[in-house]
Amino acid sequence: MTQPIAWLDGPLWPYLALFLFAVLPTEIWRWLAVAFARGLDADSALLDWVRAVATALLAGIVAKLIVSPPGALTHAPLLVRIAALAAAVAVMAVNRRRMMLAVLAAEAVLIGGTWLFGPV
Repeated sequence: MTQPIAWLDGPLWPYLALFLFAVLPTEIWRWLAVAFARGLDADSALLDWVRAVATALLAGIVAKLIVSPPGALTHAPLLVRIAALAAAVAVMAVNRRRMMLAVLAAEAVLIGGTWLFGPV
C-alpha cells in the first residue's frame, strides 16, 4: 500500500481539493475571457448575438422553473410562481439596474404566496 503524502493528509486537504477541482477550472476560463475581451467592441454584432443567446437561455430556464419546478418549488402553486415572475418583471420595468431588488421581490412573493396558498 502506498503511504499518503504527509502534507495532504492533514486538515487542509479539503481546501486544496476545493481549489484544484472547483476554483481553478472555472477561474482559468474567466481570466481567458477577460484577456480576449479587451479588443472587442461592446456594440459589435458578435456581442449582440451572445447577449441574445444568454437572454434566451435564461428565459428558457425561468420558463422551465415555472412550468415544471424541481424540489421544494413544486409546493408553490402555479399562480404563485407566475406572480413571482410578474413581481420581478415589474421591478425591472421600473428600473433595470435594480436586479437584486427584483430578485428579492420575486422571492417575497414566492415565499409569501406559498405560505398563504401552498399545500397544507
